[in-house]
Amino acid sequence: MAVLPLLLCLLPLAPASSPPQPATPSPCPRRCRCQTQSLPLSVLCPGAGLLFVPPSLDRRAAELRLADNFIATVRRRDLANMTGLLHLSLSRNTIRHVAAGAFADLRALRALHLDGNRLTSLGEGQLRGLVNLRHLILSNNQLAALAAGALDDCAETLEDLDLSYNNLEQLPWEALGRLGNVNTLGLDHNLLASVPAGAFSRLHKLARLDMTSNRLTTIPPDPLFSRLPLLARPRGSPASALVLAFGGNPLHCNCELVWLRRLAREDDLEACASPPALGGRYFWAVGEEEFVCEPPVVTHRSPPLAVPAGRPAALRCRAVGDPEPRVRWVSPQGRLLGNSSRARAFPNGTLELLVTEPGDGGIFTCIAANAAGEATAAVELTVGPPPPPQLANSTSCDPPRDGDPDALTPPSAASVSASSKAADAGPPTDRGVQVTEHGATAALVQWPDQRPIPGIRMYQIQYNSSADDILAYRMIPADSSSFLLTDLASGRTYDLCVLAVYEDGATGLTATRPVGCHRFSTEPALRPCGAPHAPFLGGTMIIALGGVIVASVLVFIFVLLMRYKVHGGQPPGKAKAPAPVSSVCSQTNGALGPTLAPPAPELAAPRAHTVVQLDCEPWGPSHEPTGP
Repeated sequence: MAVLPLLLCLLPLAPASSPPQPATPSPCPRRCRCQTQSLPLSVLCPGAGLLFVPPSLDRRAAELRLADNFIATVRRRDLANMTGLLHLSLSRNTIRHVAAGAFADLRALRALHLDGNRLTSLGEGQLRGLVNLRHLILSNNQLAALAAGALDDCAETLEDLDLSYNNLEQLPWEALGRLGNVNTLGLDHNLLASVPAGAFSRLHKLARLDMTSNRLTTIPPDPLFSRLPLLARPRGSPASALVLAFGGNPLHCNCELVWLRRLAREDDLEACASPPALGGRYFWAVGEEEFVCEPPVVTHRSPPLAVPAGRPAALRCRAVGDPEPRVRWVSPQGRLLGNSSRARAFPNGTLELLVTEPGDGGIFTCIAANAAGEATAAVELTVGPPPPPQLANSTSCDPPRDGDPDALTPPSAASVSASSKAADAGPPTDRGVQVTEHGATAALVQWPDQRPIPGIRMYQIQYNSSADDILAYRMIPADSSSFLLTDLASGRTYDLCVLAVYEDGATGLTATRPVGCHRFSTEPALRPCGAPHAPFLGGTMIIALGGVIVASVLVFIFVLLMRYKVHGGQPPGKAKAPAPVSSVCSQTNGALGPTLAPPAPELAAPRAHTVVQLDCEPWGPSHEPTGP
């Protein structure tokens, strides 16, 4: 019993348990205003001169405004652990780079403003983690590329996407088509030149689409546009109406835009840029009957072509129309041809067979189609046996030819034989057009008189070489029946066609009628063996001139050396130093004594004067001068 009172005395001394205290809020960053007294917490730093995201942010903040600063990059740690952030504004900064995963912790974020910055691209990992994002504003940047997976995490929740005032030429249309909840889509003031058909067909909640001031020449019909009424003015529009803005584009008003013209509009300033007859007119003022297209017309196709097996072959087909027709090829077996391991189809209508086989021969069909119809043309390809192996190039020169190699000469027997063999191997050429004379770079083309054609205006010659795709044209007066081509390349095969241009009396339009086609080859450019090349002559002259200069310098040096030796090793022009004195002469007036006088090299003329006797004695150490 004595223990119980002791325990009762110790109980008041035990510390009472205190309730948990709220976490201490982080200090408000300098030059910022923070609302921390009540929820939700907000950090407001607009125009604070910040160079980076403040590191002392309250991580419990629900609103963060960092607009109008000088922030250049958003790092991974800048917004880490801000799981309750709902609104983030980084507008009008100098942001060039957003680190991958910089917003990964912002899973509750509803609105992200990145407009007015310097972003050039948006990758797949930069918006990762924004699974509840509804408003994404990326306008007024320098965006030129948007990755296909950049919007994957927010594709199901995004309601507002603004990509206006950027440099976007292409968009991931498939990714945009998955934004099922988007209400507003801003694509205006970019560089978009085309929109694929059905790009917006799955955007059932789209209420406003802005595509003004792009480079769109046409807008393809879309099921979304056909279902909903289009109104130009967003104010007062029904909730289900779609507001479509597409002004400021160079619209080509042809039959492809009739569907858009038939939709109800109130007041818009869209205008037509082409065709010339409708250029400058308001889009909604043009009648539906004026939105017309022209069916395609095949203007050029390859003549019958014969190639040996194993060699490449190029089939060409050109067509015109409004809109520009698309050219496709069908094989002799009826298969539609495209890019494969053995064939390549180019947008300009050329089909290239990389390696021909004997089974590739037959009639290939060129199909040119547009919205107004289609046109077809047949091209025959003959695949012969493979050529025999060629011998190595000979080192001997071709025999010289008289005259200019470009001079026109009648075909020789050898060329006629070769031409006949080529004709046997491939289909015969049209006899209506003949190339009677041809040289290395010139050919004389002749065709029969076409004056029976009423209203003929002129002739048109079309030709191109087998080595390129460039088609050349020549316009010839109507009273001519021949023409001299002087711009050909030597050693090439040319396909040439002559067309008669006349006025169709039934329609009053200009039409063409083929006169005939011909294939010919120019002569190779030959030169005599003895004629040196111009570079060789130039090099020889330079070497000869250099040899003359070197020989002149050597002769000059030799002359200087000889003069140096003649003057006793002294440079010419300087007096020779006097020899050392070996004797001394004394002057006397008496008789001649012993003298030693060397003969002078030159004697002056005798003069009348007093004779002075000189006594010369050898000078030595024993002959010291004496006093007077």
